[in-house]
Amino acid sequence: MDIYLVGGAVRDKLLNLPVKDRDWVVVGATPDEMLAQGYKQVGADFPVFLNPTSHEEYALARTERKQGRGYHGFSVYSAPDVTLEDDLKRRDLTINAMAMAEDGTLVDPFHGHEDLQNRRLHHVSEAFAEDPLRVLRTARFAARFHHLGFEVADDTMALMRQMVADGEVQHLVPERVWQEIQRALHEVTPTTFFDILKATGALRDLIPELADNDAAFRSAMEALANTAAQDLATECRCAALLHGLSAEQVADRTAALKAPNNCRDLSRLVVALAPLACGPALTAEIVLDLFNQADAWRRPERFDLLLATLACLPDGLDSDTQQRFLDALEEARSVDARSLMAKGFKGKELGEAIGRERLQVIGGFFG
Repeated sequence: MDIYLVGGAVRDKLLNLPVKDRDWVVVGATPDEMLAQGYKQVGADFPVFLNPTSHEEYALARTERKQGRGYHGFSVYSAPDVTLEDDLKRRDLTINAMAMAEDGTLVDPFHGHEDLQNRRLHHVSEAFAEDPLRVLRTARFAARFHHLGFEVADDTMALMRQMVADGEVQHLVPERVWQEIQRALHEVTPTTFFDILKATGALRDLIPELADNDAAFRSAMEALANTAAQDLATECRCAALLHGLSAEQVADRTAALKAPNNCRDLSRLVVALAPLACGPALTAEIVLDLFNQADAWRRPERFDLLLATLACLPDGLDSDTQQRFLDALEEARSVDARSLMAKGFKGKELGEAIGRERLQVIGGFFG
């Protein structure tokens, strides 16, 4: 058997970038031979094995054939007669279709190294069109490498547009779509991901509220770029992306994407509370209402994320107002319910007394 380092590890090594994960392809072996050498099989759909020492993944060389629509419509063939070139040919982009032998020799049948040098993202073969997830993956790689000068090749863009026109993207399962979006939100230039989705038409299938509204799209990209510059959490980036939608649209879109609850909650709060927090005349009453709606008393960490996101919106919070919110909340949270209970307040009256005390404290910051 022959073993080769493949995919992203080879690409990043040639770009002099840190290699985070290493994947290997084994040519000329059977599952029984791998098991006999102590490898542990983990792949259910095709033979993937964990190295007993490094625990890195070793996959037997394989080919795939399209049998249905969407991401799962493939049959996989793996046998000792599958060559390394056969395996590389099924991959998405030429820069991901290179291999390196154990002696360091580069195996590059599809000219991925040349595309690296030319800063070009190009599909390996027409088989690219068989997997609609590759539209999102290509957009994500563009977002990762945009700062290095990479662009998607014209014929690859044309192929992705055709895939979208053929309805392939509509057959992607929401979980895989969200996984790609979440990764893209943390790439170096996340706005590039959405620019490409918009240019190919895929954004209309995935987030139509942004695809059909240029002003909302531009505002979303500005806010998203700001959250990326601040290195904010995923939920902040998601909320920034969707901040221009209505409350109903946010609820529908985050549900359709199967976004996690923290992303749904913060997106909802940003849409609901931005008009209050970023309004021209903040009063103690408005701020108290905002604290209550945001449940800032029990969720101060989430409120911090809310303010950080609001500060990233076009015409959002300025730094002075953001700090006043934080200071006012800290002081208002120190209102002692037990001392009020000792004065005889209880039940509804206790809640009203706490509210009055908090309002007085907040008035010191928002008079």
